[in-house]
Formats: sequence, structure tokens, C-alpha cells
Amino acid sequence: MGLLISLLSLPLAPVRGVVWLGELIQDQVEQQMHDPADIRRELDELDEAVAAGRLSEQEYRQAQQQVLNRMLPRPDDSTPTGSKE
Repeated sequence: MGLLISLLSLPLAPVRGVVWLGELIQDQVEQQMHDPADIRRELDELDEAVAAGRLSEQEYRQAQQQVLNRMLPRPDDSTPTGSKE
């Protein structure tokens, strides 16, 4: 019976592969978005941009807030980094 189900579900293998790949990409993006080292690097880049005059104070504050908001949990998440476990 298991062999029959395997044969009948074989045409769905590419779809399952695409779904698996999408989930893998999503996990990697979430991990990178909440990595403290990446966040620190982005904040350092913002500091350098302000010092070089490429960003105004208002643009700096907005960009900094966006970066820091990634560290905060979302209202629908219970984990501190917003990642799903």
C-alpha cells in the first residue's frame, strides 16, 4: 500500500521540493534578519553615513529605528527574536 501511495504522489514531488526550498529560504532570512552581528554592522554603517554627511539626522533616526525594530518581538510572536521555533 505504501508503494502505491508513493507512486501516486510522485507527481507532487516537485511541488514539495519548491515548498521545502521556500521554507529553507525563509528560515535563513529570518536568522539573518535577527542576527545581532548583522544588526550591529548595520548600525555602524548608519553611524558612518551620518558622519560622512550622506544621511540627515532624521533619515538616520528612521533607519536606526527600522533596524532596531527587527530585534523586537512582533505582537503575534511569543519568542524574543520573532523567530519561530
